[in-house]
Amino acid sequence: MAAVRSKGNKATELKLVGIFRAFNIVGWRRQSRLTGSPDFVFRKDRLAVFVDGCFWHGCHWHLRMPKENRAYWRRKIVGNMARDKRATQSLKAAGWRVLRIWEHSLRKPEKVAQRVISQLRILRSMCQNIPGSRFKRLRT
Repeated sequence: MAAVRSKGNKATELKLVGIFRAFNIVGWRRQSRLTGSPDFVFRKDRLAVFVDGCFWHGCHWHLRMPKENRAYWRRKIVGNMARDKRATQSLKAAGWRVLRIWEHSLRKPEKVAQRVISQLRILRSMCQNIPGSRFKRLRT
């Protein structure tokens, strides 16, 4: 397992792509080179979106620790959680808003879409108050 290098969880990311398309959420890009490698970035809005897998990121409701090699897995998942926290703090310090979506929440697409749309509305309404801002109306 340690030799496996992931390029992202395609299943969860593709589910979120489907939600974005179904709810006409536009302006996102994948595979950004920002700190922490967000799964999706709304660059103009400075919103970074992560889809956190329940196992790999330590979901309190769905994490089932393997019976074999528990010490290794506990260290690995705690390390992942610490890395997530550092990435979030770093992005926030750089002026980004960070949205983390749990894998299990993708089962309720309406709620996920509403969270993203809500964050975009907040960010875009903040931009409307800045003279010379490009964002005059919300397109989501």
